[in-house]
Amino acid sequence: MKGIRYPSMILNLNSSTDADKSFEPGLLSPPALAFIGDTVFDLFVREMLVREANRPSKKLHNLAAQRVCAKAQAEAIKDVWDAGLLTDEEISVLKRGRNAHTSHTPKYATERDYHLATGLETLFGYLYLKNETERLKELFGLICDAFDKRNGETDG
Repeated sequence: MKGIRYPSMILNLNSSTDADKSFEPGLLSPPALAFIGDTVFDLFVREMLVREANRPSKKLHNLAAQRVCAKAQAEAIKDVWDAGLLTDEEISVLKRGRNAHTSHTPKYATERDYHLATGLETLFGYLYLKNETERLKELFGLICDAFDKRNGETDG
């Protein structure tokens, strides 16, 4: 896949307030972190696709759906994790999200993929709320590379 590998801008409207200095994302539940992380990851994917090429909205939706589905997220984060590219802190957050109890039964994913994808979303929520913009961009780029490698896409 050619073009931008990560978003150029991250919204965090509360990043300059004094309240943020006492806010600790690590104290939030994994579902709360995954709630925000799901949106952050989705926004990264959408921005990347729009910046790559001017496409019809249906094509953009289909391409985004391929990257944000539980199976694709699970495979990509597993590749990044297995390659040793996550810090100990990130692995801990990922595991918290993966192991979180849920009553939801995935319709289009295995339990394993669903839980690993939830771990990825938890990690993205955690990093976003910690204002770790550069690490989010780097991690998203690694995930895109893993996705492209699995799907036979190259920058060539």
